Amino acid sequence: MSRVLALTLGEPAGIGPDITLAIWARRHDLDLPAFYVVADPQFLSRRAKRLSLDVPIEVVTPANAAAAFGRALPVVALGLPATAEPGAPDTASAPAAIASIDRAVADVIGGSAAAVVTNPVAKSVLYKSGFTDPGHTEYLARLSFEQTGNPAWPVMMLWSPEVAVVPVTIHVPFKEVPQRLTRDLIFETGRVVARDLIDRFGIARPRLAVAGLNPHAGEDGTLGKEDSLVVLPAIERLVADGIDARGPLAADSMFHEAARKTYDAALCMYHDQALIPIKTLAFDHAVNVTLGLPFVRTSPDHGTAFDIAGTGKADPSSLIAALKLAARLAAADQGRQRTPAAARA
Repeated sequence: MSRVLALTLGEPAGIGPDITLAIWARRHDLDLPAFYVVADPQFLSRRAKRLSLDVPIEVVTPANAAAAFGRALPVVALGLPATAEPGAPDTASAPAAIASIDRAVADVIGGSAAAVVTNPVAKSVLYKSGFTDPGHTEYLARLSFEQTGNPAWPVMMLWSPEVAVVPVTIHVPFKEVPQRLTRDLIFETGRVVARDLIDRFGIARPRLAVAGLNPHAGEDGTLGKEDSLVVLPAIERLVADGIDARGPLAADSMFHEAARKTYDAALCMYHDQALIPIKTLAFDHAVNVTLGLPFVRTSPDHGTAFDIAGTGKADPSSLIAALKLAARLAAADQGRQRTPAAARA
């Protein structure tokens, strides 16, 4: 059986369905890895018609998705309808979006899919349908635990050829960041990043650059003591653990071209500290990668873009990059699993 990528539906009212259909129509020119979509096939047919795209839909199982990919968009049918119109989200379609994630994760954990690629969701819509997790990343970690019995420490990394960044704290109000930021959180995040850079990205000795929380990394305590009392001790633990980590560094000078050549990933203390530089350098092709899971998960680094859904104007570059990176990381995962532990040591 040839394992392919499982692509989720995402928010039905957003651009996820649009870019999915658009890239399949250009699959040969783009040299895409084979994937199937977990979705309502009738919904995708309606959206393709609205976009004037000639995309035949074929209902498949994961086992025969690769064979179908060349002639039709393979769809693993959900059994749940998606009815939302472009740009008009409705909670009636939220169960389909959630079920799509559930099925994709079950497929990859069960071995019938190589990796999960998720289209963007609208958390505000999911919350109204009873979704209780803070976001995609936390939900995937919970599904992983429920299906494997092993707890995961999920880490969000935004990756591009230009730079890879990791926000240590993610979707929390800025005023709460100093309270949420702990030595253990920074240390465990750094460990997960280093391990996955080795195992999945093939970097033998990853170099981590760790940003300070405060301007100028605290300026020797005159601009805040968190960098010396919290960030530095965490870095020292990483170094003691054999990880090449340095900092705390002044975040304002970490992202110019010469600085980026000195590290493989930047650990940042809060959301915007990480996302502003990568969205400036790689806005249309950055990829969201969840590290620390027992399977590969990538996602486009953008939202649902309700304002252009159904218009055909959405740029699919980030989804293309997410699919290609997922295939690359899944191949590394498969190769590592086939290699005896003694040979990897």
